[in-house]
Amino acid sequence: MHLPSDGAAPPSAPADLDEAASSFALVRPRLFGIAYRMLGAVADAEDVVQDVWVKWQVHDRDAVRDETAFLVTMATRLAINATQTARVRRETYVGPWLPEPVDTSADPALGAERGEALDLAVLLLLEKLTPTERAAFVLREAFDYPYERIAEVLRTQVANARKLVSRARRSIRVEKEASVDAAAHRRLLSAFLVAARAGDLDDLESLLAADVVSHTDGGGAVRNAARVVVTGRERVARVVATFASRFWEGAEVRWVEANGSPSVLVSRDGEPVALLAVTGTTDGLDRLMWVMNPEKLERIARAA
Repeated sequence: MHLPSDGAAPPSAPADLDEAASSFALVRPRLFGIAYRMLGAVADAEDVVQDVWVKWQVHDRDAVRDETAFLVTMATRLAINATQTARVRRETYVGPWLPEPVDTSADPALGAERGEALDLAVLLLLEKLTPTERAAFVLREAFDYPYERIAEVLRTQVANARKLVSRARRSIRVEKEASVDAAAHRRLLSAFLVAARAGDLDDLESLLAADVVSHTDGGGAVRNAARVVVTGRERVARVVATFASRFWEGAEVRWVEANGSPSVLVSRDGEPVALLAVTGTTDGLDRLMWVMNPEKLERIARAA
C-alpha cells in the first residue's frame, strides 16, 4: 500500500476527478464512521472526511495501489490530529461533555460494519484513552482491521498495535462488564421513564445501581442543566425527582435508536430539549446520559 504523503499530483482532468469522486464515495461511509467514533461529533467527523476528499483530489492517485486502505489511513491520521484540537476545546466546555448522538435507524451505514465503539457510553469512555489507543480500538473493534494494517496506519510495530488495542479493551471492559441485553435495557429505560415522570423517589432508587453516574450535557446553553456529574443512587434519584414536575411538564416523548441503542427523545412544543440514553447492569441503571445541548440535538431530532 502507498501511504499518504505530502506530494501533490498535477491538476487532474475532469474525467479523472469523476473517477476519484466515485471511488471516494464508496469509502466515504467508513471514513465518516472512523472519524465520528474517534471524535464524538458529527461536524468534526465531516470536517475530517472533507479534508480527506480535498487531499484525494490533488494526490497522485496513479501511485496508490489500494484506494480504500489509502483513504482509511489518511482519515485515521487526520482524526488523530483532530482529537488534539477537540481536547483543547473540551477543556473550556461548560459542564460535562457527552458525544453527539446519531440516529442509527436513519443512518444504518454508520453501524453497518460492526456495532462496537458506537454506543454513547463507549464513545464517552474512549475520551479517556490516548488518540492512538482510540484509533487502534476503533479500527479493530468497529471495523475488524488486522493488527498488521493497524500498525501501518499508526506507523508502529505490530506488537505495539496489539498492546494499544489491549489497553483500550481493558479500559472499556472495566466499566462495561455485566451489561444487560437489549431487551432488559429497554425495560429498564421504560421503567425509569415512568418513575422519572412521576417523580417517584422510591421507584427511582429501586431502578438505579448503587454507583450510578448521571451526566448532563447542556454546553452552557441550557440554564437548568447540571454542570457537574452526579453520582450515587440516592443523589441521582433525588435530583431526578426534584426536577420532575418542571422538566416533564408538557413534554412529548419519542423512542429513537441513538447510536444503536433504544433511547428517548424529549421535546416540548415541537422543539427537542433532551435525549436520554442509559446503560444498565444486573444491578440496575449505572449510567444516565442527558444530552441537552441544542446543537447536539438538532440532527437526531431532524432524523427522528
